[in-house]
Amino acid sequence: MQIYQIGEPSDKFEALKRLGVESGGIAIMAKKMELLTFYIKDLKTPAANILKQDALSIGAELAVPGGVITCEKPTYDCILIGTRKHMEILARKELAQPFGLKSLAHQLGEMLRQTDYPIRIMGVLNANDDSFFGGSRFQGKEAIGRIEAMIEEGADIIDIGAVSSRPGAEPVDAKTELARIKPICDLIAANKLYEQVCFSIDSYTPEVVAYALQSGFGIVNDITGATDERLVALAVEHGAKYCIMHMQGTPQTMQQAPHYEDVTAEVSVFFEERIAACEAAGLKREDIILDVGIGFGKTLAHNLTLIRNLRHFTHFGCEVLIGASRKSMIEKIIATPVEERLPGTLAIHLKAVENGASIVRCHDVREHKQALAVWEALK
Repeated sequence: MQIYQIGEPSDKFEALKRLGVESGGIAIMAKKMELLTFYIKDLKTPAANILKQDALSIGAELAVPGGVITCEKPTYDCILIGTRKHMEILARKELAQPFGLKSLAHQLGEMLRQTDYPIRIMGVLNANDDSFFGGSRFQGKEAIGRIEAMIEEGADIIDIGAVSSRPGAEPVDAKTELARIKPICDLIAANKLYEQVCFSIDSYTPEVVAYALQSGFGIVNDITGATDERLVALAVEHGAKYCIMHMQGTPQTMQQAPHYEDVTAEVSVFFEERIAACEAAGLKREDIILDVGIGFGKTLAHNLTLIRNLRHFTHFGCEVLIGASRKSMIEKIIATPVEERLPGTLAIHLKAVENGASIVRCHDVREHKQALAVWEALK
């Protein structure tokens, strides 16, 4: 006799198939193999006691502070632990319970529904001369050469911007930004490069976004998080996708002592509000992309927490973008100049993809193409 531990959920699924388990049985048993953990904030104390008993009755668990049983406080934070099967049962069971558990049941059911998106690589090109990584700066005809190279290397999307958003970067007026981006847009349109790859405009200036969309661009990448209704209206008008990024503050102020009580919860509430506003303006949920904004008003601890909890943001049903390419969080982990941060970038991005990201925004397309191909084979 021999025994060994099975690792990934996909390996467990394949093991059931190899074992000869019937397809219906595989679907049931696979749900019992996936352990899920949910952090619940401000759960009413009576609800916590009910949920604790309901969880225990089916073999799940609710971790609670010591004062819950004696109702010392009106609300508590709790951690719900169980298999996917357990969570499905609780999502149905708590619909009949009081003290806010019906709402929790609906939220839990939403968390269990996930949309799978193919992994896509977004290459970065900057038409300005002050972006933090010199290897991304290209202008005019040189930019078209770089675009063609990224297409050949395997880019699915190419994100083009003309204003630096690095911490402390100076704002640029609309006329200057448009003057930088217009020649590239014109060459993309003239060569019909939008037929080969999807182009994303990294801007929150309406005139620039409008010109790019008229030139064949298909994504608006907005670091201000869809707070300008004019940008959303332009995306709706042109049938473009819209990337909502979270940022605390502005590029000029965002790294001045950023603070959150709970960064995952606060970014989640932000997305919930912005998605609702975008849908009200006419955007479809499947045309919205979410970016937690690594390095935009976050400390290293905030960035690491968001990457670890990235799976949470997939429950919105939108694509999730990760963009940590060569960023200073790598320097904060291990002292490394910008030019030597590719290994750290790959480590972060592969973990992010494992945790639910489907779009990887990067400076190094060829290297990411290889790394993701190997990751897919391992997965």
